[in-house]
Amino acid sequence: MSNYIFYPGCSMEGSAKAYYDSLNAIKGSLGMNLQEIDDWNCCGATEYVGMNLVPAYSLIARNLALAANQAKGIDTVMAPCSACYLNLEKADYYMAERPTLGEKVNEALAAGGLHYDPGSIQIRHLLDVIINDIGLETVKSKVTNPLKGLRVAPYLGCMVPRPDYQHRWSDFEHPSELDDVLKALGAEVIDFPLKTNCCGGHMTQIGPETAYELIRRLVSSAEENKADIMVTVCPMCQMNLDAYQAETNRYFGTNFHMPIVFFTQLMALAFGKTPKEAGFGMELTSTKDALAQIGKDVPAPAAVKPGKKREGLPMPAPRLRKYAGGKVTSE
Repeated sequence: MSNYIFYPGCSMEGSAKAYYDSLNAIKGSLGMNLQEIDDWNCCGATEYVGMNLVPAYSLIARNLALAANQAKGIDTVMAPCSACYLNLEKADYYMAERPTLGEKVNEALAAGGLHYDPGSIQIRHLLDVIINDIGLETVKSKVTNPLKGLRVAPYLGCMVPRPDYQHRWSDFEHPSELDDVLKALGAEVIDFPLKTNCCGGHMTQIGPETAYELIRRLVSSAEENKADIMVTVCPMCQMNLDAYQAETNRYFGTNFHMPIVFFTQLMALAFGKTPKEAGFGMELTSTKDALAQIGKDVPAPAAVKPGKKREGLPMPAPRLRKYAGGKVTSE
């Protein structure tokens, strides 16, 4: 059994619950023991670092300090979320590269009785752990239902392979790691040249026109290459491409119906888990046709009892929503 300190991040029990559920469904098969960081906090996502470095990196480094204290012989903190992974990695790197920043961050941490020495623990993404610790041969050995006949577009997103401070990935622009995992599951992996292009991040809220164009490029490329499904490793990417696909269709007059799921969901299916156990049925763009390619049915969405609040924060609507002649206008 391989032990890891686990940083789930804010999305895993909300918008990325399918990611969390499918990871929990496969971790035993892969021999992974995940010890969640006790009292972890938000990594600040993307914009916070652009406002003020000291409080931003103090917020992030608090998680590293907690992880290091909790480690007890475990040398790795693992994050499945790409933004979380990148922020944790950057905090560790910049605290070492810029000693003055590191001192100020530790001064802030000291107010909470914490301290972090950069480099005292490794920060790694879930995909990296599966490739380089668990290994593709182990992944193949757990496959009981090969995904033969399913054409998959591997979408890594822009935050995982760069900047690659520890040289963990095969290439900045066209890394092969996600492709390799999907091939090990028996899927037909298409050549997807936009695999590390940006999904737009939070541009859906501050610049919808830009976001919709980035989403259109990605989904259009997957459709042109006859993919049945797009697979990602990032909660932000999954949410943007899934939740804003209909907005993109209205803006451009397109008719995309490309399902967007997490790579762990396909791993769970290939390992013999049911679609429900793998987190299917939570996506907005139906996976029905894609799963039919491998003889699986999409589970019915769970009924929400009247008056019961859904878990997780509500997703804000884009600032611009009205359409006139194919163009976005102000509310």
